[in-house]
Order: sequence, then structure tokens, then C-alpha cells
Amino acid sequence: MTEQYSTNWKDALIQARNGLLDRITGVKPDQVLNAAPYQPSQTESIDLAAELKMAMDEFKIAAMDEDGYQVNYARLRESKAYAEYRDFCAPRLRFFDPAALSGRDESLAFWINLYNALVLDGIINFSVQNSVTEGRLGVLAFFRKAAYDVGGLPVNLEDIEHGILRTNRGHPYIPGPQFASTDPRLDWVISEPDVRIHFALNCASRSCPPIRAYTAERINTQLDLAGRGFVDTNIRIDQDKSELHTSAIFNWYKIDFGGKEGVIDFIIKHLPDDERRTWIQDNQGSLKMRYDPYNWGLNLWVDNQG
Repeated sequence: MTEQYSTNWKDALIQARNGLLDRITGVKPDQVLNAAPYQPSQTESIDLAAELKMAMDEFKIAAMDEDGYQVNYARLRESKAYAEYRDFCAPRLRFFDPAALSGRDESLAFWINLYNALVLDGIINFSVQNSVTEGRLGVLAFFRKAAYDVGGLPVNLEDIEHGILRTNRGHPYIPGPQFASTDPRLDWVISEPDVRIHFALNCASRSCPPIRAYTAERINTQLDLAGRGFVDTNIRIDQDKSELHTSAIFNWYKIDFGGKEGVIDFIIKHLPDDERRTWIQDNQGSLKMRYDPYNWGLNLWVDNQG
């Protein structure tokens, strides 16, 4: 009885918190970006995970730089790839049950791809000009406002990252888990967290990792490459001060890595076998961690192709 009372109390707090956040950010849970009319036929058979991956591939061809760091949003908005995504792929999410995904690897790839696609869709739909931090309440509003109907349930960017991919740990700066114990979206939560997802999710900012399309068949290799690439390009050492400078991502999600020691261990494991790795290993006990300011500027790519 006491345990049930405690659970009910926690659930009530989570629901009240979410309601308050929606009110102060002006978000209406029933406002989603994939409400376009669409009626699937009874004979229609769609591998939505594969279609989503294909859409991300087409987005990159249509409007991204070679490495996936920058996006030409004007060109993406006018592209055939985006039109087909908006007309067919995104609306089909309303009739899709993520619980049907076959295993953890397929779920990881699906939710990572969906997160990155939803960010791109949100930037275009909300006419973001300079940063996801612009406007009233900035980042908090964008990540709650950018949402899809998935299987009849609203799913925003925070739900995907903090609820599903981070195994319902919740926002690092907002108390409590993302989902209450009675939330049906708990069925979609990844069974085991994988810290490498932090180097696969792109929030349309200049300090973000690059945008890539992920597949179930190669997800472990792809995430390992994402982690190694991010660490390699976001490490700076000041030997005189015994300081290790790195991305703010490691600070925000320190708990996911197991604290400071876990962050350092992850960095050592994912650095190339070079002098940086050797120095960090030799000085691990006395290192001071320094986290670089995050550049929230829009990852806008402007080129000469229109």
C-alpha cells in the first residue's frame, strides 16, 4: 500500500510538472507536426524504420554539407525529399507502433533517425532563423514544441531523448523521470542506455555532432564511430594547468557516463592511440575537467547552389 501510494504521488508530480511546462512554454500536447491527412490502405505494407532511414539519406543529398554538420534549410524546404517525407513518411507515424520494432538495435536506429528528422522538420515549420534558443523560453520551448503523433501518442524531442533513448532518466536539469509509471510510451523505452547516443543526436546547433542516417544492421559500428569522431574533435589539453577541455555535453550528461571518472574513461577509450590519450592516462588522477561553452548558433549552410 505504501509503495503504491508513493508511485501514485510521483506520477501526480510528473503529470503536474509536465502540465506546468506546457503552460509556460505555450505548448499544446495535441499540436503535432505530422497531422497531414493520410489514410493507409489495408494492403499497405511499410517498413517505416527503413523509410525513415532513407528519408535521412535523401535529406543529406538534398541539403547538407558532405560531413553532415550544416544544413541548407531553404533548399531542404523546397526539396522533393522533404515534400515526400512530409506527405507520406511523417503522417504514417500516426499508425505505427514502435513496440513492433524488432529488438534494441532497430529501436535505437529508429529513434535516433526520428529525433534528427523531427529537429529538421521543427526548424523549418517554426521558421527558426538563428538558433533553437530564440524566442520565448528558447531551448525549453523548442524541444517540447517539436513533436509528432506516434501510434496515437504525442512524442516530442525531450520524450525521445530523455524518455526513450536515456531509459526514462528525465531531463538532467528538471527533476523526475520523463514518463510516469502509467505512461504507455514506457513500452518504447530502450532496454539499456547507450551513452554514445549523445554523439548521434543533432539539435541543429553548431556544437552538435554531425547528422547521419543510422541502421539496425550497423548501429553499433556507427555509434562507435560517432563517439570516436566526436571525442577526437572535441578534446583540448592544457598540460601546464593539468586541464582537459571538452564539450559541455559531457557535463550535462555526466550521470550517464558515471561521473567525472566515467567521462575520462570514455574519452580515453574513444581517443586515437596518440599522445593525448597517453597524457590523459598518465595524469588521470589529477585532471581538472573544463567544459567548453556550447555554440547554439543554427547549423546553417549557405553555398552557391541556390
